[in-house]
Amino acid sequence: MPGTPEEREESLDVIQRELTAFARRARAAAARLHPELPLVSYTLLAHIDDQQGCRATDLAAHYMLDKSTVSRQIGTLEKLGLVERHPDPDDHRIQVLHPTEAGTQALAATQASRRAAYQERLADWTADDLTRFAAYLLRYNATGDAPQA
Repeated sequence: MPGTPEEREESLDVIQRELTAFARRARAAAARLHPELPLVSYTLLAHIDDQQGCRATDLAAHYMLDKSTVSRQIGTLEKLGLVERHPDPDDHRIQVLHPTEAGTQALAATQASRRAAYQERLADWTADDLTRFAAYLLRYNATGDAPQA
């Protein structure tokens, strides 16, 4: 592997610090959507919207969360009027989560705000820089999805 062990350690320290700053900004974005909305709930709402509806068990499996955690987060989203349940048309015993109109509007406003912030923050980056950064993020996140030994 290129670089000395000290250089690698220094790079890992920078990565950890910068990802922590990134996570703080993500939590702040969730709070802007609704002050009572934790980042996990915001993420679940975005996934439900992206999937055009899904089951709570699908969320738990996708994010590798305990079903009770997902249940609490969904309860918060329902209480805030951002998510509602509908029976599955193929099996009425199954409840499918869907964003409410308020949930969809809140997500759209937050995502537009985040996109504008990214555009501003990355305005002087070249198209090649953005492509490389996107590829690195995809690679990093895909590694996190790999089974752990």
